[in-house]
Amino acid sequence: MGEVAAGIRLVVTDMDGTLLGADGTVPDSFWPVLERMRAAAVTFVPASGRQYATLVRDFAGEGLAIIAENGGLVMRDGVEVSSRTLDTERAREIVARVRALPRERHDLGIVLCGKASAYVERREPAFLGEAEKYYACLTPVPDLLAVDDDFLKVAVFDLNGAAHRVAPVLEEVAPGNRVVVSGPQWVDIMRPDVNKGLALEDLQAALGVTPAQTIVFGDYLNDLEMMGRAEHSYAMANAHPDILAAARHRAPSNAENGVVTTLERFFG
Repeated sequence: MGEVAAGIRLVVTDMDGTLLGADGTVPDSFWPVLERMRAAAVTFVPASGRQYATLVRDFAGEGLAIIAENGGLVMRDGVEVSSRTLDTERAREIVARVRALPRERHDLGIVLCGKASAYVERREPAFLGEAEKYYACLTPVPDLLAVDDDFLKVAVFDLNGAAHRVAPVLEEVAPGNRVVVSGPQWVDIMRPDVNKGLALEDLQAALGVTPAQTIVFGDYLNDLEMMGRAEHSYAMANAHPDILAAARHRAPSNAENGVVTTLERFFG
């Protein structure tokens, strides 16, 4: 292990467009690097807009922490470190307002994300197929407004594939909340104090880890706040311009296994 790596205690990476390859899977070459990190007592953290249950399914084992739901929930070895939930009535109000948008202009699917499960009303394959990619625990219900859970966010899927155009509309629908484009078709609505950077700060405090001991990787706008919580911040070559500007370093693109190749320099 190199001299720089000797001081690293935390490695945090976004999933889509970052760790995951062009085919949407974790590269096979990542798993040996993960074992070397664990042997070096380094905590690996997937930090994603994805659901906690989905990330648990994808990454099993000891010494794992998870930042899920774009920072709304932080877990370590199955124990909650922190969470920032929406007020129940506020979450239902957001759902009702998104539902009321005219379908001919905005063809949107809603995922109401709770701690116990994620919930959907719409059943079209084009929507459910995409939702199932990110929510391993997904419950179809007849009425989202009748669901009882602790809500972390409202995720909105644009079936027309133009999330960046839908986001300003959702900011009007959910004033006072944080509205983040988390992918080409996804927009997340959360409490204003929810982001991956604050979640990482919570985890660093729980572990007694400093930014100097932290590596982060990201590619999209929901990774922006994370960049400021690590001295070793990497933007993927395919990253949004704002992420490229915020990060201290560059990594090859996700299609070139940039996270793995960079970590191999630290934990080769």
